Amino acid sequence: MSQSNRYVIHTHDAPAAVGPYSQAIRSGDLVLTAGQIGLVPGSGALVEGGVEAETHQVLANLQAVLEAAGSSPAKVLKTTIFLTDMADFAAVNAIYGEVFTVDPPARSTVAVAALPLGARVEIEAVATAS
Repeated sequence: MSQSNRYVIHTHDAPAAVGPYSQAIRSGDLVLTAGQIGLVPGSGALVEGGVEAETHQVLANLQAVLEAAGSSPAKVLKTTIFLTDMADFAAVNAIYGEVFTVDPPARSTVAVAALPLGARVEIEAVATAS
């Protein structure tokens, strides 16, 4: 891939990266986001209130990154959800369904042993941009 069509996406409306990675990369009309956890932008703290609060924050962070890349939740093609406890699946799924209401993207959900900073849910996306 030519570096000339690879753009690093950064927005202050989502948490800064907690490692050597970008919030998203846009190449042409394709946007690939980093996984978002329930960090509050600006504070770097994990939102309090359990998996429901984390999921709302994750989706708000994801939307901010997508919008900074010229995209939106409506243009998401695929998501991957990472959960530390599959018992949280129903709660996360219900909140996810509030964002992806019509023609939802393809999705995978996997259980993981742990997530950064003690998060319980992480979501990444692949989307198109205008």
